[in-house]
Amino acid sequence: MNGASKPLGRRLLPYGLLGPGLLWLTLFFVIPLYFMARLSLESGTLETGFQFTWEWSNFSDAITTYDEQFIRSFIYAGVATLIALVIAYPLAYAIAFRGGRWKNALLFAVVAPFFTTYLIRTIAWTTILSDDGVVVDVLKAVGILGDDGRLLATGTAVIAGITYNFLPFMVLPIYASLERLDPRLIEAAKDLYSSSRTAFLKVTLPLSAPGIVAGTLLTFIPAAGDYINAIFLGSTNQHMVGNVIQGLYLNLRDYPMAAALSFILMAVIMLMVVIYIRFAGSEALMGEEEEAR
Repeated sequence: MNGASKPLGRRLLPYGLLGPGLLWLTLFFVIPLYFMARLSLESGTLETGFQFTWEWSNFSDAITTYDEQFIRSFIYAGVATLIALVIAYPLAYAIAFRGGRWKNALLFAVVAPFFTTYLIRTIAWTTILSDDGVVVDVLKAVGILGDDGRLLATGTAVIAGITYNFLPFMVLPIYASLERLDPRLIEAAKDLYSSSRTAFLKVTLPLSAPGIVAGTLLTFIPAAGDYINAIFLGSTNQHMVGNVIQGLYLNLRDYPMAAALSFILMAVIMLMVVIYIRFAGSEALMGEEEEAR
């Protein structure tokens, strides 16, 4: 039966199923994005009012004025993402292949922090990393920190907070990829005289690439725009671009500049994501099943 002979209702069914999602995206993404784009091209002040004047200089001014915060944001997000990957992969591997009957309990432990609000989790780190806390005392005892050294109000503390808060976003996609992996493929590699190390590098790691790519994106994207960790765990010297946008909106009330800065951040992240996916390969993101088809 060809498409022309199908009843009208069946032909319209896919569009009907897409309707709620498209409506949601239009109302809460496309329309706000349009107004933010228009706002980024306005000039004026809150007292005199804002006028749409195609003020493209808002973008160039945002880049030149806040380039330091931009660079710091991507450095912090990149380091936190790398650390999260180093922690998450062995953890996800252990849960997937060694978890046994404790697998569900271990997964619950990974997501358990989400039962506490993001703000409370970040504030808790101010206690963990406080100057009179156990962590600082241990680091001083082993000689990593000097007698007057501290962790709070440093880039290290901000990166630690970002890593902790977004770690589950790295663990879960990697676990999902490893969980779907057929153990018989690893056994076949070992039957062909591969060592455990070679089987991991040639079989397990490539097949878990979709989880690594997805986890990296899910961690890096929100981390680059984060501002909570820099507020509580850092100082003005550790402020990221998210802190600048917050200050422009809420304190300085420079809405056009804040909107322009938001657009630049979004554009840079999208460009980095596209380059990353192109480098990693689209099959790594979509999975080997798509390539097989």
